[in-house]
Amino acid sequence: MPSTCRTCVRRKVKCDRLTPRCSSCRRGNHECSYEAPFPQTRKRKASEDLADRVARYERILRQHGLLDADTQTRVSGIAPDPNSFHYNEPAASTTGRVLAAKGTSRYVSGHPWTNFGEEEVRRVFEEEEQEQREMTITSERLGDPLTDALVGSRRSLLQYHPTHTEALLLWQTHVEKVEPFCKILHISSTSAMIERVSHHPELASDADECLVFAIYQFAVYAMTDEDCEQKLGQPRSTLSRRYHSAAQQALVNAAFLKTSDIQVLQALVLFLLSSRQYYDSQTYWILTGVAVRIGQRIGLHQDGEKLGMSPFDVQMRRRLFYQLIPLDGRASQMAGTVVSIPPDSWDTQLPLNINDEQIWPGMTEAPREQQDATQMIFCLSRACIGRFFASMSPHLSSTGPWKFDSLPEAESVIGAAEREVEDKYIRYCDIVDPLHFLTVGLARAGITAMRLRVRLTRVRNQTATQAEMREVFHLAQKILDTDAAVSAHSGLERYRWHVRPFFLWGTFDSFIFVLTTLWTRVSVLSPVEVEEAWTKVEKLYCNHDELLGTKPLYVALRRLTLKAWDVHARSDKAAEPGFITSAQRCNVFKGAVCD
Repeated sequence: MPSTCRTCVRRKVKCDRLTPRCSSCRRGNHECSYEAPFPQTRKRKASEDLADRVARYERILRQHGLLDADTQTRVSGIAPDPNSFHYNEPAASTTGRVLAAKGTSRYVSGHPWTNFGEEEVRRVFEEEEQEQREMTITSERLGDPLTDALVGSRRSLLQYHPTHTEALLLWQTHVEKVEPFCKILHISSTSAMIERVSHHPELASDADECLVFAIYQFAVYAMTDEDCEQKLGQPRSTLSRRYHSAAQQALVNAAFLKTSDIQVLQALVLFLLSSRQYYDSQTYWILTGVAVRIGQRIGLHQDGEKLGMSPFDVQMRRRLFYQLIPLDGRASQMAGTVVSIPPDSWDTQLPLNINDEQIWPGMTEAPREQQDATQMIFCLSRACIGRFFASMSPHLSSTGPWKFDSLPEAESVIGAAEREVEDKYIRYCDIVDPLHFLTVGLARAGITAMRLRVRLTRVRNQTATQAEMREVFHLAQKILDTDAAVSAHSGLERYRWHVRPFFLWGTFDSFIFVLTTLWTRVSVLSPVEVEEAWTKVEKLYCNHDELLGTKPLYVALRRLTLKAWDVHARSDKAAEPGFITSAQRCNVFKGAVCD
């Protein structure tokens, strides 16, 4: 059977795949041509296909050095030394590669793709591309602003504007739920703009319209289904699609690809942060790359104070730049490539620890930094830890090992990071405040993650004693405990949009290490430690529904969980808990009943 014709793919309509001409092309008198399908392999049963895919995902984790290899030892029948613990040696290659075929090519670099053989990588991306072609036909996902900017045209958005009352409600939601984690707007200036545009949308500039729709979209993203129904009288899904479409078109209307307007870039960043669910990892990486390029054109990578800019502009540019860095890092990691903003390419200083009322357009003197917890507390703590991670990147290869000459050398860097974030920010936090509680958890998990990764590298590259392995195990448990505490905090319910899909630094490293220990080296733990570890694993599943989803990493993590549980159940005759039942069901049905 032929694949979908090129014309139907381009027009995003369903194709009945008739030959020599499909019905859609025949009705519209369009040229109809089909792409040659990928070479077909023997059709496998769904269970076989799932098993092969999961096995491949586990190989990714093994080759990355995060999953203990059991194949050589177990197949050979040679029992491992119970007093030692081994991780795989990471791949030696730290360079990317270019995959070329049939006139196309693709550069692949970074975790985890550089750890694959070329044929394995090629097959993964061919499968992804095939799935994306099918998704174009069958899904109702929205398009992307880059494509619309290239082939779309300007359109009026007057009909998409909310009422004045609705606009103020959405803005207040943004201030309360989004601003603490994304401080790239000046509250009083933006409030005045929202007031003006919501009264007279027909007079809004392109840049203003861009920003208001990005704010509205993010506000809906941060709201619950019940809030949308009660306060706005419409389903959240309807509002989300409405404002996503409007924000996307507003970017096109503002010619965002050639903009030098910082307000348009602010809108694009807000749009991207609240749109991850709409795009596959490759498209999302391209879109965040556009944001990075616009930031470079505006000059955000150079500190505004050195450029002689006004005190207000200096602070707003710094805030925006330090939001671009984690946005770029997350997108690059998801797409399997390197970051677009290498640490030696910028000199932008951290924003000051101040509140919004301390800065305003037209001010002539720099504000005085506060020795207290301000509105910037979360963002600055994140930026401070992130900057230390970036400074340690020369000791990283693309496959992940930290190449310090000694543990004391690494500890000196980590100690400096810990002192800075504690002295500048954490000491002022009041953990009764939910946001401060989250900030403390974020910062301390980040420091623990640094210590964990340094020691994981030592474990990977040499045989570790039981004492060394137990130290790593306890560091991993500490991160899982912090994640559980953050997830269980009732005061953070208002930030549910951020907390539920949010994994602290080091959570995945910790989760994999704990599961691997429970699976292959449980003998080094006491019965009490085993039970405590399983309690932490259960909490992670309960707090993060996405672990029951269909992404490759989650499938492999569930498989690892089930292997560890199998060992535990055989030795302890333990009753099967609900999260194990759910993990088994999701793996059998490929997540269909769990998403």
